Amino acid sequence: MTMSENTRDLAERSPTSDLNTALHECMAALDLFLNNKFSDALASLQAKTKDSMYHALTYATILEMQAMMTFDPQDILNAGNTMKEAQATCQKFRKKSTVADSINNLVHRQSLEHFTEEEIHAEICYAECLLQRAALTFLQDENMVSFIKGGIKVRNSYQTYRELDSLIQSPHYVKGENHLHFEGGVKLGVGAFNLTLSMFPARILRLLEFVGFSGNKEHGLLQLQEGASSYSFRSVLCTMLLLCYHTFMTFVLGTGKGNVEEAERLLKPYLARYPKGAIFLFFAGRIETLKGNIDAAVNRYEECCEAQQYWKQFHHMCYWELMWCFTYKRQWKMAFFYADLLSKENTWSKATYIYMKAAYLSMFGPDDCSPFGDSEADLFRIVPSLKLKIAGKSLPTEKFAIRKARRYLSSNPIPLPVPPLEMMYIWNGYAVIGKCPNLTEGMLETLIEAEEALARSSATELLADDQCVIKLLKGLCLKHLGKISEAEDHFNYIYLNEKKVKYDHYLIPNALLELAILYLDQDRREEAIKLLERAKQNYKNYSMETRTHFRIQAALHQAKTAPENGMHSGASAVL
Repeated sequence: MTMSENTRDLAERSPTSDLNTALHECMAALDLFLNNKFSDALASLQAKTKDSMYHALTYATILEMQAMMTFDPQDILNAGNTMKEAQATCQKFRKKSTVADSINNLVHRQSLEHFTEEEIHAEICYAECLLQRAALTFLQDENMVSFIKGGIKVRNSYQTYRELDSLIQSPHYVKGENHLHFEGGVKLGVGAFNLTLSMFPARILRLLEFVGFSGNKEHGLLQLQEGASSYSFRSVLCTMLLLCYHTFMTFVLGTGKGNVEEAERLLKPYLARYPKGAIFLFFAGRIETLKGNIDAAVNRYEECCEAQQYWKQFHHMCYWELMWCFTYKRQWKMAFFYADLLSKENTWSKATYIYMKAAYLSMFGPDDCSPFGDSEADLFRIVPSLKLKIAGKSLPTEKFAIRKARRYLSSNPIPLPVPPLEMMYIWNGYAVIGKCPNLTEGMLETLIEAEEALARSSATELLADDQCVIKLLKGLCLKHLGKISEAEDHFNYIYLNEKKVKYDHYLIPNALLELAILYLDQDRREEAIKLLERAKQNYKNYSMETRTHFRIQAALHQAKTAPENGMHSGASAVL
């Protein structure tokens, strides 16, 4: 090769052309991933993960999505380590500067205007690595202690997104050839931070605000919607985050008022392009569940399992959802079947799965045989021994299951009245069946039967706890059936009998929360806010406390803002 040819070759392989090539290859890899070709997607990226920031980020993002969908401890560990390596690769492409310059680069946005396009992309990729590592921390620790301890890294990511967002708004900003991909990254980060921070309970939010964080739910949703509707590398990530928010986060960590119609609009173009894409079939099943179309949801989850066999852990997400679908239908044997599959195949929380197996057995009729000869009491007894710690923390759901199962450790245990229906409340399942009067009426019948059985049995020291559990669940069914006055009486009963409750102290703040949500539905805002503040301030150290505080925060947000105006993004932009 002559000197002139060598010079020409180097010129042709400029940072911009390298960036174009990398983005093109990474979008192709995402396309493989969304078509269930998981190993092909990873293989196409792996060779360049040390030399290309986008290859490194995409490779780690695919592993992170896998961890997010499966909750598998090993997947979480692998994703975290790979994301850390991706961060190191991104660091190589960041602007080289002195320590003083580095600080100025983050503080003064005019200095960012002098970055090359490659350096700007390196900043957004680096910030995204930090953001995704923070998301993994949240997955491991619902109490957010680790999140706050690692605040400096998260704050660097947050500040970088803020500065890059300011850069985009600057009149001096010169758009590079790949500006849509860069701007999509900014919208993903700004949207994710604002939406997530807005959901945090007040006590956590105060700590975060102290070190410079703030979140606005509406702004976060708008940023993600704009990111999802634009054509960029990060469109699918914006879409998936919105799908998670509308179909999971608003239910598990909120009041169950997710925008299912918006989720359908976001999903539609992806289902059209990837009709066998396991991830999108899963979300389609979740949307059918939330619409109350349980049979259609079951079909979607089964279709999802059939669509691919490589990523077996993803089947477990479907099994979990199928378990709840059959719980809603009160088909205890089928629910038991999926709990059993999970207990044998998945490692997320053996204690929770065994607890659910025992819980379903407790609902069998006198003529029903245990499928595997399991004893309800024996299964409950082994639950405490299965306690697992992820990143040094026990799972909140697992702690709840262990506390409930401990009553079976005595030689003459007092049985739990309706354990699967109580756990169903922890996962906000009554907001799901509330859309189906027939399912709600059936659940109410089961609860009335349990209440009558409790009344016939001998009084024990746990009678008040068991009565209040049933009252809470009955109150939810009555509310969804439009029997408001009766529902109110049931929630008030728990609060009035607070002193009699021996162990299940979570019932009182949750009864106040449910009564407040009932008042919000009736536009009795001031009464609702008083109850929410009481629930937030007066109770602590009870089961699932952080999750309850997330729900209280969501209800307070609803109480203090005008009804949402149905802000929609239209269709997603498919890769």
